[in-house]
Amino acid sequence: MARAKKDGAAPKKPTTPRKRKVKAEAGSIGLTAEEVATGSPPGEVAELQRKIDVAGGKTLAAYREPLGGHWVALAALPLDRVKPTPYQRELSKAHAERLATVIPKVGRFLDPVIAVPDGDSFITPNGMHRLAALGQLGAKTVVALVMPEPEIAFRILALNTEKAHNLKDKALEVIRMARAISEADSRSESDVAFELEQPALVTIGICYEKNPRFSGGAYNSVVSKCESFSTDKMAKSLKMREEHADKLLELDELVTKAVAKLKEAGWTSGYLKPIVVARINPLRFAKMGKDDRADFDKTLDKMIEGAKKFDATKVKAQDIALAAAVGGGDEAN
Repeated sequence: MARAKKDGAAPKKPTTPRKRKVKAEAGSIGLTAEEVATGSPPGEVAELQRKIDVAGGKTLAAYREPLGGHWVALAALPLDRVKPTPYQRELSKAHAERLATVIPKVGRFLDPVIAVPDGDSFITPNGMHRLAALGQLGAKTVVALVMPEPEIAFRILALNTEKAHNLKDKALEVIRMARAISEADSRSESDVAFELEQPALVTIGICYEKNPRFSGGAYNSVVSKCESFSTDKMAKSLKMREEHADKLLELDELVTKAVAKLKEAGWTSGYLKPIVVARINPLRFAKMGKDDRADFDKTLDKMIEGAKKFDATKVKAQDIALAAAVGGGDEAN
């Protein structure tokens, strides 16, 4: 017998069934082992092998990778003819030195880098630290998976997990990619959204270019709620990003002055900058949908005025404790 509803009780909303992710049937995608190893390479692979030969390398095999069927050359390349892409993060000497210590213990180099042609040599989007380690060890050659499509380097960078990025690393990598794309062709940010990952990273990357000590983590959430990928050509959109970065750096100078006031008042927490930013952030309690974006200039103008009027006497101990509990992101102050 159905249970009667209580008087005045609101009827329950019908629940929307959760969509289940459809998994591909095992063994239904890609090539068989025989298909990977057979087939006639297209002309672009022959040209790729010629470039490998000209660089002093040697093609060990040419095959189709098993998922998408794209042609790849496995090649031995002279170490001095392979360089990291010019638009990725800075080298971590500590990470490279750790690799140089580990590789001799195995006695083998078993992790090929990915490479694409670049003039009469090659660049790698994911092997910077391995190249540095091999160089320290005095190696002559590196084994690489060489692909004929130069644009694959940008996509590989977006998937790079060789060493975890912090915000500064990622933002600098993204702005360098954006500048390289703007010089190479007429694509827009929207055209390469996968490679750039987040529009806020372009703006924050410019800030780090201009000020390596910029505290990007304190502003990332605000910028992310304002920026969206532009459909203009990259060269044009970068001018707009430069203007946004200049305004963000102007705000950061004022926030730094507000932090100084807090320190003069006796506060010593490592989260003073996020506290200031949170107090002047007009979007802090705004209800925004996933795809909603606030106006960048209006938001920053309000924050700039708020930073100018910041009153250090209104900050309480519980504010400091809450900021420490939540965390302030990369380079908090």
